[in-house]
Amino acid sequence: MKLSSIGTPLLSPFILVLLLLLMVPPRLSLADVGTGAHYSPPYTPTACFGNDPAQFPSSNFFAAAGEGIWDNGASCGRQYLVRCISASVSGTCVPGKTIQVRIVDRALSSSSRPSSSGATVVLSTTAFGAITKLSAAAINVEYQQV
Repeated sequence: MKLSSIGTPLLSPFILVLLLLLMVPPRLSLADVGTGAHYSPPYTPTACFGNDPAQFPSSNFFAAAGEGIWDNGASCGRQYLVRCISASVSGTCVPGKTIQVRIVDRALSSSSRPSSSGATVVLSTTAFGAITKLSAAAINVEYQQV
């Protein structure tokens, strides 16, 4: 190994590259992947807020929580970013479209039946239509609590 003029070994290019890579923080995704479905009116009464019309956001982007995120009712009122990532039919998802929904119900006990059972999140027809182009019973979604 060569010594520099001050008596310390020179760093090999490999070590320099390794050090540079360690200085750049990795991009970590905080989102989870699950399934999405949709449901239609009537939306009330809900498991979270009963018949209160104020529970629904003006955008009509709301959802019923599947058992995976229901959390014994603690999910009521939580907000999630939801994005369609794939479906059984190519071209179903609106590319790059992410929506924010509010949990107002439990999918298992909603007044209206979901289009697909066992979904992670069951979106209102308005919310589902905002992230999909074609009619589908179920989609794969990326979701993140905000």
